[in-house]
Formats: sequence, C-alpha cells, structure tokens
Amino acid sequence: MTDVTHTTVASADGVRIAVYEQGNPDGPTIVMVHGWPDSHVVWDGVVELLEDRYRVIRYDNRGVGKSAVPKHHSAYTMARYADDFDAVVGALSPAAPVHVLAHDWGSVGIWEYLSRSTAADRVASFTSISGPSAEHVDRYVSTRLRRPYSPRQFTRGLAQFLRLTYMAANSIPVLAPAAVRVAFRAGLLDRMLAKDRVPAHQIHHSADLVDDAVNSMKVYRANYFGSPAVDGTEGRVDVPVQLVVATGDPFVRHYVYDDAASWASRLWRRDVVAGHWVQLSHPRMVADAVAEFVDHLGGAAPARSLLRAEVGRARGTFGDSLVSVTGAGSGIGRETALAFADQGAEVVVSDVDEASVAETAAMITARGGVAHHYVLDVSDAEAVEDFAERICTAHGVPDVVVNNAGIGHAGSFLDTPAEQWDRVLEVNLGGVVNGCRSFAKRLVERGTGGHVVNVSSMAAYAPLQAMNAYCTSKAAVYMFSDCLRAELDAAGVGLTTICPGVIDTNIVNTTRFDAPAGRGGQVAGRRKQIEAMFAARRYGPDKVAKAILSSVAKNKAIRPVAPEAYLLYGTSRIAPQVLRSTARGSVM
Repeated sequence: MTDVTHTTVASADGVRIAVYEQGNPDGPTIVMVHGWPDSHVVWDGVVELLEDRYRVIRYDNRGVGKSAVPKHHSAYTMARYADDFDAVVGALSPAAPVHVLAHDWGSVGIWEYLSRSTAADRVASFTSISGPSAEHVDRYVSTRLRRPYSPRQFTRGLAQFLRLTYMAANSIPVLAPAAVRVAFRAGLLDRMLAKDRVPAHQIHHSADLVDDAVNSMKVYRANYFGSPAVDGTEGRVDVPVQLVVATGDPFVRHYVYDDAASWASRLWRRDVVAGHWVQLSHPRMVADAVAEFVDHLGGAAPARSLLRAEVGRARGTFGDSLVSVTGAGSGIGRETALAFADQGAEVVVSDVDEASVAETAAMITARGGVAHHYVLDVSDAEAVEDFAERICTAHGVPDVVVNNAGIGHAGSFLDTPAEQWDRVLEVNLGGVVNGCRSFAKRLVERGTGGHVVNVSSMAAYAPLQAMNAYCTSKAAVYMFSDCLRAELDAAGVGLTTICPGVIDTNIVNTTRFDAPAGRGGQVAGRRKQIEAMFAARRYGPDKVAKAILSSVAKNKAIRPVAPEAYLLYGTSRIAPQVLRSTARGSVM
C-alpha cells in the first residue's frame, strides 16, 4: 500500500474523528465509510486495488479506533454519523464532490446525509453495500405487513422484520456489550466470516476489534427504536446510487432492494453471491464496481457490467452480456454464437480452424453484432488457460461460457487405435474440463453469477459399440457436469448439459471411422449412409442454439434436443437394458 496520512477532524458536536488518506492525489476522491463492528481497516483489500488511480479517504466512526468515544448513546444517531461524514469531506475535499463507498451502519449514515439539501454539492456518487436507510427498511416492512398484496410479500416483510430483531438485543445496555466482548474474544466474528466464505487472508480487523465493537454498540440503541417517516415521497435522492446487493446477507435480505427505484432517481444494482461482508469476500468485485461507476460518471464510456447493472435500462435477454463459444467455426457452435449475438450479447468465438471462426465473427458483425475471434485447441489445458486470461483481460469475464468444441468418431473399442481413443477424450472431455477449469473459477471469484453450458450428446446415455470412444467421452461430459453443477450452484453459477440428438451438421464429414481389418472399403459407403440420414432428418443446429439460449435463461440443468434425444433419455431412465441390447447390435 502507499503511504497513509493520518489526521483528525472535529465533527459538529466536537467529537474528534480519525481520518486516513492515501493513494493518487490527482485522481478522483473516494471516501470509504465502515459499519459495525469494523474500523477503517475493513477496506484494506479494496484500497490496495484502487489506490494507484484514486485518492482514498477513510475514517474511523465515532467510538472506533483512534476516533473519540462519546459515552451517551444519543451521540451515535445516524444524524451524528452524517455530521461526521460532512466534517471529513468538508476538511479534506472542500472544493470537489467525492465518491462514497459505504457498508452497514456507515451506509445507513450516508443515506441520512443524502437526505440533506446540500448533499449533492458534496457527493458525486454513492455505492452502498448492505446498508439501506432506516426509512427504506421501515417502509418495506410496514407496507408489506399492513397492506400486503400477496402472501409472498407478507412473508418477506415478516421475514425481514424478524431478521432485524437481533438489533433489539444489541440495544440492551450493559448486557449486550458484555455478551459481545465474550463472544468476540471467543472468535464469533471470524466464524461468521468463515460461514460467508471469506478466506482467512482477506479478513481485515483492527488490533482493538473487541473494544471497538463494544464501544460502538451504542449505535443500535440510538437508532433501532427510532420512528423513521414512511411517506412514499421522502427519502429519495438525486445523487447517482449504485447498490451492491449481497444475496446471502442474513441481516438485510436482497428483496428489500426491490423497491430501490423509488429511493434514487439514477440507480444501478449489482447482485453478488456473498454474505454481509462483501468487501472482504469479494474485494476485486467491489473495487471494479466502484471504479467503473466513478469512471463513467467522470465521462468514460460505461463498462458492459455497469450497463447491465443500470436499473430501468431496456435490453434484450442477453443484452450487455459477454458470451464465449468454443467450436464456433461451424455447426452448433456457429449457430449458438449467432443466436446470442442476435439477442444483444457480445460474443467471443474460438475454433481450431482460423478461417472458419473468422467467418463466424464476420457473419455476426455483418448482422450488427460484436464478435472477437480466436484460434484455440481446447484439448491443450495451458492454451485454454492462456486464452481465458487474454479474454478476461481484454473483454472481461464472460457471463456465459459454452463449451461446445468436439470431434466425432466411429468404431468399436478393439478397432480403435489407442492414440485415436485418447484424442477423442482429450477433445470431447478434456476440452470441456479445461474450459470449466479456466472460466468457472473466474465466474465464482467474480461473484455475480453466470452460466456454463457443456455440450454433451444423446450418445451420453445411448451406448453404441460402433461409437465406443465418442459415447464414452460424452457420457463423461454428462457426469462431470452433474458433479460440477452442485459445486457451482453454491456460487450462483448455473450449468446446463445439452444433449443433442441427430443434428444436421458437418460432423459426419470430419468424423474418423475405424473399421475392422479387411473392411476398410466399407467406410466410404457407411459414411454416405450416415450423411444421408442426417440430411434427411433436417434438424439443424439452429434448433440446438435455440435450446441453449432457452436453457440458460431458465437455468435448466439438462436439456435433450430433438425427439429422439428425449426418447432415449427417458428410455435410459426407465428401461436401460433396452439400450444395452441395442448397443450389441450397433456394429460398423
């Protein structure tokens, strides 16, 4: 980190507030405000990602760190928190409005400040994490308990009310501070952070955490039993607001923000699969969100993720999304890329054949879309990782990743050379595994969801001795996807396994046939028969593409495509022996 300058500022009631400044003095100013039971160090992980470009100001709330500790709880109202912010900004940035990032009670205090008539002169933007104003929460709960328009809304209002009752316990003098002192010394907070999946190295506490928590507990007594107004016209602000909504926050549920459009005239919302302390679990996501917001308000073109976050902006189903499709040089991959582009997505297309994937990109561009093409051998794990890094650096983490690249193969096991067997698995299974390893981990780390599509086949559950290697590879993709789906679901990332049936693509032309010795002359005839069958079927790859888009939108786990795929899928579940018997008769 850069050098930190420490100073103190007197608030309106004379309380001394400890302030810390660092970063680029010529960059836009970002003021970070913490909540309970933290101090300014809770932002350390975010600061180190922003300080090169921005001037960062943090301060310890009253009762915390090196700030003064007023004795009476009346000194901890949100009006006093707002006064503290006003004093800090007035002293350190009197000439230029600042951008604010706040969490928990710190965020509640900023909402209080923004209700003041002069707030727009001091604040250029506000990014709020897990801290709606008391008025917003009160309005949400009261309207749904008093005048619910559906059982679901009543249940949500009641659930949110009950989730905040712990604040009443925290308001009890003497007993509550004593209980917190014992619990925090026993490691309660770290256990809560571990439950929120915060890595140990990303936890930032002050050296005096327990004392800070106890001293500042008066914030609950000072504010929980207040009676905020519920007039629907009050509490609305004109400062641009960005909400970082933790979908797993146990204290403030994500649906409380469904009314957020009535809070701010200009609003952006980013949902992140995380618990209460998003700045600890996802510092990169928080830093990127703030940087994109600040830069855009400063005149830069909006980032794709910021466009997607803008509330009220009209867009297609996949508008403002980035989609990666492998094997996009022809067939299912090409049609899938075209379909996503038609729905407003920016598409990254890759294939082992440079000419064909360049043609796909050109087709997308000619239709008014945006595409970037790359040459990629998905069986090369190192190449796929390098590809993922290049894509994420140049374009961002894809929102949808379609692992489609694959090769065909026909031949029984004993007739297939070992190197060819290995090659089929390296491409069909290895390519999917490599794509998931490189992209899924980035989707999980980003924290804002996404979707992975793994293209398998009805051959995954339809054994054919004449397609031994191919069926095995696709069955492995099917099972791998089932295992991975459970893992990704916890991070809010969806996974769909696509199982196409007989689809009219050029895969037969590129399929290798390994025939028994002395029967090689039959291969050409057999290839023509299969080509004729596929052509007569007239079930094109565009229908698979349509199924992929629909499955992503609906977060479907498994999607057979074509009637025969559904038929065999059902048969594999009800009468698997029928398919095993069929496999015995399927010879070259």
